[in-house]
Amino acid sequence: MRDFFIFNDMRKIAIHFTIIAAFLLTSVCGNSQSIQTSTEVKTSFNTNVKQAEIQELLNYLSSNELKGRQTGTEGIELAARRIEKVFKENNIQKYFDSYRHNFTIDGVKGFNLVAMLEGNDPKLKDEFIILGAHYDHIGIQKPLEGDSIANGANDNAAGTVAVVELAKKFAEIGDHKRTIMFVLFSAEEMGLVGAKKIAQRLKEDELDLYTLFNFEMIGVPMNGKDYIGYLTGFENSNFADKFNEYSGEKVLGFLPQAKEYNLFKRSDNYPFFEEFKVPAQTISTFDFTNYDYYHHVADEAQRLDVGHMANVIESVIPGILKMANTPEKEIKLNQHDAGR
Repeated sequence: MRDFFIFNDMRKIAIHFTIIAAFLLTSVCGNSQSIQTSTEVKTSFNTNVKQAEIQELLNYLSSNELKGRQTGTEGIELAARRIEKVFKENNIQKYFDSYRHNFTIDGVKGFNLVAMLEGNDPKLKDEFIILGAHYDHIGIQKPLEGDSIANGANDNAAGTVAVVELAKKFAEIGDHKRTIMFVLFSAEEMGLVGAKKIAQRLKEDELDLYTLFNFEMIGVPMNGKDYIGYLTGFENSNFADKFNEYSGEKVLGFLPQAKEYNLFKRSDNYPFFEEFKVPAQTISTFDFTNYDYYHHVADEAQRLDVGHMANVIESVIPGILKMANTPEKEIKLNQHDAGR
């Protein structure tokens, strides 16, 4: 708790207040709750993530051993096993019988990874928030200076690490009314195929999807911005405005190039918008000027800023928790998009 009031001339009230404050502080810390005012979000839970663990998973996912994590290869199988291991170790539940959602595209077998943390409210737990990222990449490419493995560190081991770290953190905090689902998409590089397949399946299951928040290329910071990451489809909903309000800081902003290049339709959020007609948007910090190695064999872990990645992950935690706990669904499509 950050704010305390001291009444110098009212000793009894001060003593009484001190006792109450101590009780509340103990209660809040013991139950990992969040404290909110009408203007800001104050958190008593620990939002810190460990940079060493971010670095370790990033290094593995973008290592030569995984050979670029192309869908249908042994490399993406190894990536999946490592992610599943983290889910199991942190008691993150399966949505299906296993963590895998299998599909086939042009004879290639792929699978998304799907895990969840059930909400603790009897009613709101039936409403889902999805945190997603694609974990595949483009595999082996034409050699350049002796290197043929497109390791895909920023695209999109970085986003994958963010989702895995958020799953660990929300399992630790354990205080959300809505269910939070974590989806790692495969075959994004083949045309958002994994996202399309799982969106269709969840629609068939009549999943009550509140919103989807996708993480794409968050490995390097932007320069000269007053926000941490930009949101694709910024004008399509009130997502950014509400999220920043929930967070007590400007986490999400508008990048003109994202609209110019129609990035809203170019990542795994879009199939969920198409299927569910709910806010489904992507955060990124790649602004077309700050990273020269998109789909390049030099997209490697040592080029990324792990401190920045930790900042992105930590900064979105309060907003996601508030999304998961509001009595009503406050994040909505703007009227011109609601009927699309």
